[in-house]
Amino acid sequence: YYIRVAAIGPAGEKLVRIACIINEKSRAAGRCGLGAVMGSKNLKAIAVRGTKDVMVAKPDEFLEFVKEFHERMKGPATKKYRTLGTPENVLVHNALHCMPTRNYNNAHFEGAEKVSGEYLNERYVAKIIGCSSCAMRCEHVCVVNEGPYKGAMARVEYEPLWAMGPYCGIDRLDAIIKGCELCNYYGIDSISAGVIVGFAMDCFENGILTVKDMDGIEARFGNHEAMVKLIEKIGKREGIGDILAEGVRLAAEKIGKGAEKLAQHIKGVEVTGYDLRCLKTAALGFAVSFRGADHNRHGAYAFDVKGKFNRLKYEKGRAKAVKDIEDVYTIIDSLIICKFSRGTYYKEFEDLAKLYTLVTGWETTPEEMRLKGERINNLARVINVREGLSRKDDTLPWKVMNVPIPDEGPSKGAYVSKEELDLMLDDYYEVRGWTKDGIPTPEKLKALGMDDLVPIVEEKNRKA
Repeated sequence: YYIRVAAIGPAGEKLVRIACIINEKSRAAGRCGLGAVMGSKNLKAIAVRGTKDVMVAKPDEFLEFVKEFHERMKGPATKKYRTLGTPENVLVHNALHCMPTRNYNNAHFEGAEKVSGEYLNERYVAKIIGCSSCAMRCEHVCVVNEGPYKGAMARVEYEPLWAMGPYCGIDRLDAIIKGCELCNYYGIDSISAGVIVGFAMDCFENGILTVKDMDGIEARFGNHEAMVKLIEKIGKREGIGDILAEGVRLAAEKIGKGAEKLAQHIKGVEVTGYDLRCLKTAALGFAVSFRGADHNRHGAYAFDVKGKFNRLKYEKGRAKAVKDIEDVYTIIDSLIICKFSRGTYYKEFEDLAKLYTLVTGWETTPEEMRLKGERINNLARVINVREGLSRKDDTLPWKVMNVPIPDEGPSKGAYVSKEELDLMLDDYYEVRGWTKDGIPTPEKLKALGMDDLVPIVEEKNRKA
């Protein structure tokens, strides 16, 4: 029987706040520092060996439905993942001037061609791997065959590529692949790692951190050697890495001197590769996300990038689209199915309900499945409310609200004003059935059959 292991690396052992849990060498429970949670419990790894079959309630019908999904996965909904992979986003976002560059100093990267999905596949992709039984191979394994990073090997996706590349002003794919490899080795979130390095470079260029502070590293934007060294220091909690290992929010507090304005995060979680100044539906999704700056909680950026809405202006009523996609995403996560397959659920809740029924034998309707998604999002909100989070925390990074995009092009001058953010939040809370302070109402929780949570919100409403 196969044994599967979920483990933390040296970073988790040292309680690096961006440490993750790794399995299968490159698969990670990547964000929010779960590796540090394991490390805090002196838990190095969990090994599992299964000895029994997984029984499906209606195997024949289930297999037929799976065959249908296999055909869908060969179609246009998953073409990006099967071909260039998520790094295809580099040139798409760069053309729209919506790719945060040099720690949000720009939204367009002049070196994008050198770190594009096209260039990556042409020069570095050695193999494309698919998960067991999946018709949509998406794992692009990259190898560096020459130069100072010869031998480096890692799976590369858009977000880590962006974080260690354009966000740090770096146009060297060999260095980015090395950075990804180091993140896997130390067991750290590769998105946050790149964003933290970009933050440190911004601090250095603004004179907030000196060469001495940086342990002799000339941490200027574009310095690929500095990026690699800083990731190693973060993974080891060594020198300046001990401060940076706290993540940008806490690191900025420790550094001071105005570093807080350079720390781009939401609820303490580092930003991802979508410039929220000019993707305003996405900006709402990120602001209200229950775990901070995370594109995987909502996917609202797609509405902006694909042109469904005017991405440069927020309009009331758009929150309904954000709420609906959040509820779909929570169900996809709860069923433990791949987010990359989301485009193949043509009927969304109807398809998801059918899958659930065929596997478990419990008859479930699309409406029941939709309500389950809404329940999950309300539960997450109540947990955050219990821990003291409220409207004040549903905000955006300082630069998103104070530094308009400077680049000449389609997004020039865009930013999110306080008035616009208030419009977004009011719209969203109304759609969710929450108070003006973002607290689920007792009536909403009762309607969702979550009466046991009512005392938590009643207490918070009294204090509010």
